[in-house]
Amino acid sequence: MAATGSEKQGGKAYYVSTPIYYVNDAPHLGHAYTTVAGDVLTRWHRQRGEKVWYLTGTDEHGQKIMRTAQANGVTPQEWCDKLVEEAWKPLWEHLEIANDDFIRTTEKRHTDRVQEFVQALYDKGEVYKGGYEGPYCVGCEEYKLPGELLDGEGAFAGQKLCPVHKTPVEILKEENYFFRLSEYGPKLLELYEAHPDFVQPESARNEVVNFVRQGLQDLSISRSTFDWGIKVPWDDKHVIYVWIDALLNYATAVGYGADQDRFDSIFPADIHLVGKDILRFHAIIWPAMLMANGLPVPGRVFANGWLLVSGEKMSKSNLTGIKPQDLTSHFGVDAYRWYFLRAIAYGQDGSFSWEDFSARYTSELANDYGNLASRVTAMVSRYFDGTLPEATAVGAAETAVHEGLAKAVAEADRRIGEELDFSGGIAAVFEFVRLVNGYLTEQEPWKVAKDKSEEGQARLATILYTAAEALRAVAVLLNPVMPDTSRKLWESLGAEAALGALADQRVAEAGEWGRLPAGATVTKGEALFPRLEERPEA
Repeated sequence: MAATGSEKQGGKAYYVSTPIYYVNDAPHLGHAYTTVAGDVLTRWHRQRGEKVWYLTGTDEHGQKIMRTAQANGVTPQEWCDKLVEEAWKPLWEHLEIANDDFIRTTEKRHTDRVQEFVQALYDKGEVYKGGYEGPYCVGCEEYKLPGELLDGEGAFAGQKLCPVHKTPVEILKEENYFFRLSEYGPKLLELYEAHPDFVQPESARNEVVNFVRQGLQDLSISRSTFDWGIKVPWDDKHVIYVWIDALLNYATAVGYGADQDRFDSIFPADIHLVGKDILRFHAIIWPAMLMANGLPVPGRVFANGWLLVSGEKMSKSNLTGIKPQDLTSHFGVDAYRWYFLRAIAYGQDGSFSWEDFSARYTSELANDYGNLASRVTAMVSRYFDGTLPEATAVGAAETAVHEGLAKAVAEADRRIGEELDFSGGIAAVFEFVRLVNGYLTEQEPWKVAKDKSEEGQARLATILYTAAEALRAVAVLLNPVMPDTSRKLWESLGAEAALGALADQRVAEAGEWGRLPAGATVTKGEALFPRLEERPEA
């Protein structure tokens, strides 16, 4: 199993991956949801002081890509190149995704190593030649079990449909090469038993365990009816099944077969983030492949739920695809990153709503957080000429704020860093923001300011220092979620000059009270979360 966070200070990197995404079209909210989650998780672990490796990329082989390219009058490689450079990479830059690598399955560093891996399986007797006939979904690039299929209605009456894409399956009959997956059922069940958190959440684990207990069939790992893929090294009439090709990106991207030292310092992944519709590939086929070639299995496979619109999974095929830019142009990139992780429990299905986004933006971001930052910096500027005063009159009210921060840091670190409960971790930080707002309301510094006595001014200084220091901690805690906003607040508090770059701050340090020094220069900047304009026409 992968090492734990505490073991990674000088050893193996904390390795997180997203799925590699099909480039049959431009990315939508569902793709961005998983990628932002991985970005927040890895930024959090970087702020713990750990070595981190975050991988994402694109899946560019297979029949679906070939047909899409043909429909657009270009070669598959031309189609992939265009989509990657004009849609996928620009979106990740737009959303401030801090990935360490971007793997494309058409790259030589990948294709050569895939052939070596599959050749090794063949040489060990793990692969044999056989025939297969069954229902195949090109959209999923997967043979389906008859019991999984849906009965078509309307235009599809009399046909069997893929349960994911709701489109007719094709009956394929091929002579293929097969991986002896059926032999790995007992080993996989042992893995799940020994490591109950290998598949998460619990509902996903139950699905995988029950599926394996029913008995596994050997897996077809080649195709001979089309040629857009990596050639089977011992038989160039076949290409390697796109899912075998795709799963191996997690190994080839970090040096498998090319740089052993680098490979050992990163592999295996600590967490594979996947959509629940591709869970079985990652929780069954992938570890079996690794076992077969004597490689360590990942630490966890975490399946996020689906983003729903009108009760349907968000995808291009059912016309509920929404571009992330449709939302970032209205709410901003940081609010976009925050909303989906705050509003939806990771691992569960969740419905996107423009109205809910607007309401949460106004209530939590603008009113609670943004208004707090604006009030505090404005009062320091007004009452102390922008110089952060010293807290010399600390009492029970301030102690409650100190304790509230310690609680928020511990809870956010556990929930985000370990449990992937992004919603709960963010909620813990915002509970602290509300506590500080309540503290200001009770202490009424605008009234205390009228008391010009030494005691009155000491009290005012203590109130404003307490609120500013609380904001310093919030900027650190929310930096993985909203990096641009946190950076603005950090600079507004004078923390950049006093404490250094925000990226260098540690989660543990966020809870150390008193780090922002008296004398720091505080300035009132622009509103962190501006008032929303009218909703654009759909």
